[in-house]
Parts: sequence; C-alpha cells; structure tokens
Amino acid sequence: MKLDFSRWLPAIAKDSYRKTALSVVGVAAIGGLAFGPSAFAAPVTSGPHDGAIAAIDLATNDKAVADKHDASVESGLTTGSRDGRPAAGKPSRDELVPHGVQGAQSRIPLDDAQLDNAKAIVKAAKKTGVGERGAVIGVATSLQESKLYNLGHLGAYNDHDSQGLFQQRPSSGWGSPDQITDPDYAATAFFNALKNVDGWQNMPLTSAAQTVQVSAYPFAYAQWEDQAADIVQQAW
Repeated sequence: MKLDFSRWLPAIAKDSYRKTALSVVGVAAIGGLAFGPSAFAAPVTSGPHDGAIAAIDLATNDKAVADKHDASVESGLTTGSRDGRPAAGKPSRDELVPHGVQGAQSRIPLDDAQLDNAKAIVKAAKKTGVGERGAVIGVATSLQESKLYNLGHLGAYNDHDSQGLFQQRPSSGWGSPDQITDPDYAATAFFNALKNVDGWQNMPLTSAAQTVQVSAYPFAYAQWEDQAADIVQQAW
C-alpha cells in the first residue's frame, strides 16, 4: 500500500527561533538517541523504527518533488564546493574535514525548513566557540538524527521521549520539550556537551558525535560529513 508521507510533515513555525517542529504520528527518530549532556548513559539496545526511517526518507523526497526543487532551490548548501577555493571569509575544506571523510557518503536535498535549522546550528557553533569543525559535527549529527527536521513528540511512534533536531531526551536531562525543540537551545546544548569531551577536536567526526549522543549506531554519523562540511562552508 502506498502511503502519502508528505502529509506527515506540517511545518509549525512557532517563532523565529523555533521553526518547523514536526509533531505528527508516523515519523520518528533516525539514528541513535541522545541520552544526556553528560554523555555517559548506557548504550541503546534497540534500533530505530523501520517505518519511521522510510517515512522521513520518502517524505523528504516527495516534498522535493512537490516543490519542484531545481538547482537554484537546492543551492550550494546541498551540493557545495570542494575545489579548495572557498569564498572570502569561508572556512577551507581542510578546516572543515581535517581527517578526511570515513566510508561511503550520503546526501539529500534540503528544503527551506532544513536549511533554516542548519543555519541555526551553525550560528550556535559560533556562539559556543566550537568553530567550523564543531559546526560540521553538529550538522552531521542532526542530519543523522532527524534529517535536519525539528521533530516534536510523535506519540506511539516516538523513540522514547526524544525530540528535536538532535533527538535529545527530557528524561535524560537535556531540557524540557519546549527547550529541546528550540533549534538554538538544542544546538547550544549539544555543543556544550561536545566541549566537555576531552580531545573532541582531534577525533573522527563519528567518534565525537557518538560520545555525546551514545547511539546504537555509532558509525552512522560518518556518512553525513561531506554534506555537513558543504553546508557549514556555505552558511559560515
């Protein structure tokens, strides 16, 4: 049976800092669970809901088709420039990906809601002082956890009580539901936890992200490093 996944993605723009919290049953967390800012919770023993993964993937693709994404809409934030010549004031590829990418890379088209959320993450990276590399880790983590959608509570399909761009859990001390579905708050909380990871700047992306998120799929973050670097380079 073919389902209309696009109807599961209403954009709820609560205010300029809390755009597009998706709160409709049928979509749930991708990747792992973010346990708590201490980053020392027990590992997850169950995987993501298969239907939820398909729902976000298909909904994203359906929306791209429905919106007739062309090259101008998709923009450099989804394609990026890897010719080693960033625009003035933009970070270089070596600064963004100092260790090189690990494994096969994934890439998705981004709609306006996802772009706004990515920019909020980059802004929080600047504010918290984690720099360009921290921003890449943050964007890649959100690409894995929520495809850069600000997911609200999804009822029976929710993965525990995880919500927001990073699928952080109120029950694990990340904040209230209202806080963790605020992109600025959620990204700031992620980066503050990252800063507590000794030597994160020299870790492979997936290791740094996993130390904060404690995911059942620790290597999954690696696949988004290339696109995350493109996004940060363009949005910085």
